[in-house]
Amino acid sequence: MANSNLTNARNAKNDEFYTQYHDIEKEIGAYLEFNPKVFFGKTVLMPCDDPEWSNFTKFFAQNFERLGLKKLVSTSYAPESKNYKSDYQPTLFEVNDPQFDENKTVKNGKIFTLTRDKSGDGKVDVNDLEWEYLEGDGDFNSIEIKKLRDDSDIIITNPPFSLFRDFLAWVLDAKKLFLLIGNMNAITYKEFFPHIKENNVWLGATNFNKGMYFKVPSDFVYSETYKFEKEQNGEKVNRVPGVCWFTNIDHGRRHQPMPLMSMKDNLRFSKHKEIKGKDSYDQYENYAAIDVSFTDSIPSDYVGVMGVPITFLDKYSPEQFEIVGMCENEDLYNLKVKVYTTAECKQAYLDKFGKKGTYDLNASGVIIRDGLLEKVYQRVLIKHKGSNK
Repeated sequence: MANSNLTNARNAKNDEFYTQYHDIEKEIGAYLEFNPKVFFGKTVLMPCDDPEWSNFTKFFAQNFERLGLKKLVSTSYAPESKNYKSDYQPTLFEVNDPQFDENKTVKNGKIFTLTRDKSGDGKVDVNDLEWEYLEGDGDFNSIEIKKLRDDSDIIITNPPFSLFRDFLAWVLDAKKLFLLIGNMNAITYKEFFPHIKENNVWLGATNFNKGMYFKVPSDFVYSETYKFEKEQNGEKVNRVPGVCWFTNIDHGRRHQPMPLMSMKDNLRFSKHKEIKGKDSYDQYENYAAIDVSFTDSIPSDYVGVMGVPITFLDKYSPEQFEIVGMCENEDLYNLKVKVYTTAECKQAYLDKFGKKGTYDLNASGVIIRDGLLEKVYQRVLIKHKGSNK
């Protein structure tokens, strides 16, 4: 299969968001820098990947020999299972292949594999990809795809955001190395956060605060409020905020400690008006912890538990901090409608939730400001490594 065929196929697609090549290259580079042999001798599976269009397939196929891969496998969903428009047309790459089947092209997924120099040009790359129809529609929960999962060493893909929770459980159940793109809110999933807390899963090397740009079709319509770049590297793109990489593959960035000021210096010199000039940090009513509303305001000398924004995890070093829990972001009724005394605030909270929180996914952090009971945004509860308080 010629590389130009893949390029033409990708250009013909008009109903998907696709990860850009340079974003994949940058992220993978961080793992290689930390461990140059991380992919050596490994079988990499990319389910939900739509190999004819995907830059994931292109990157790993083009770098097959450099990475030292044993095998590359990519699978796609059948068009019918993805509810494509009725005018769906297979690519010329597929139609011109002798194994093309006009029935299977809409009902069956496809599998692409790369293991050898099929073309005979002396190298293994994208031109050597081989494909065939899957027996089923390519659903990752099918027995067919589960077997591919179980036979692989590393799972890498950008799964549909609507299926991310289920896909994440599917990957974690396999106990494989993985690298996934997903919304940062996945951090708060009750079934997922314990893996982060126990340092079994972490965020990737790319900072997620800037969002991620995905390639979009030429007829993509932007929202009226869209204010970001619309083109990168000659391709139409759309910025999706709050997107990050999740992984259990180690990289150097997560071992870099954050530079911090003491509590005294934060209260005197912080650039945040919510902290500068105050006598102390706010204390939760239902947790034995202080509220630190900005990651760069974590005091270097506080020995107790601190509630920090979930964006902290983008800078989290397990050598510097220990994660002890999370305040859940529940949809609570607004208790600000009445001014309570401190005692009334505490009782109102206890009447609502029945008991005080513990260091677990069980309650929102609550503080009192100016006599009002106030629920803060979601917080990760942390303490400095080695702190026994």
